[in-house]
Amino acid sequence: MYILAKNRKALHNFTVLETFVAGVVLRGYEVKAIREGKVSFEGAYIDVIDGRPYLVNLYIGRYSKQSRSFSEEDSKRNRMLLLNQGEVSKVARAISEKGKAAVPLSLGLKNGMIKLEFAVVRGKKEFEKKIVVKERQIQRDLERESKEAGAR
Repeated sequence: MYILAKNRKALHNFTVLETFVAGVVLRGYEVKAIREGKVSFEGAYIDVIDGRPYLVNLYIGRYSKQSRSFSEEDSKRNRMLLLNQGEVSKVARAISEKGKAAVPLSLGLKNGMIKLEFAVVRGKKEFEKKIVVKERQIQRDLERESKEAGAR
């Protein structure tokens, strides 16, 4: 899958428990805007409404060559996700549990179709975020020292 847009904060703020890939019902100009990278994942999540999964609060901006008929309310509308019934029930069961949610991770292109990769997640505590940052810094330091030792 070729990644068009990525939710960078999702992996920082949440612990991923299970991932899914779903098709998204979009309008033509939305596909073109996504290809231009005019997407914001800020506050977006997945919810099951009346037994159907929806992508809620995802901002898709205006396509550059689009006519003037574009409303800002339309840019954050609910978009239906295409999943089979087993996956829908699995997601619905998971997000009904306390402390769990479903958030989008990325939008990508697969066989000419826009696909959404999303995950059932649990929120990280502040100390967990700090531990991850600390481990990453230690890893960088070790790599830098090994490069310097190899150069000598």
